[in-house]
Amino acid sequence: MAAPMTGGCACGRIRYTVTVDPEESYLCHCRMCQRATGSVSIAFATFSLDGLRWDAEPDWYDSSPIARRPFCRQCGTSLGFIFKQDARRMDLTVASFDDPSHFAPRHHFGAESMHRAWANTEGLPEYRTDQYQKLVDKWVEATGQFPG
Repeated sequence: MAAPMTGGCACGRIRYTVTVDPEESYLCHCRMCQRATGSVSIAFATFSLDGLRWDAEPDWYDSSPIARRPFCRQCGTSLGFIFKQDARRMDLTVASFDDPSHFAPRHHFGAESMHRAWANTEGLPEYRTDQYQKLVDKWVEATGQFPG
């Protein structure tokens, strides 16, 4: 049996534990996911519902006639995707895991809506958040320290 993996929303109100290995992980580019997340794609990992436990029930959004999505109404974090009928598996958002480094994408889905300029960013300049002094100053002014 896999080791428990935990995750949740940005504010901490919604937490979950998954105790089975993911069936797959992938990037979804479909228009429904783009609109639901406000992003050009979203990273999902698919799990059996048998191994998923919510510490607090998430809020749910009926995103289409065939699917619904768990989220946190307090902070807005998108937590996943599930079909309404005959669901035995659920996709959880990779970024909502406490340690998302466990996952690597195996494929793209919804390729008809893929924004290819955003799919391959190799070679673009990279900046660390602690190198952006305005951001550092705002954190220090608001909290007394930069989160690290």
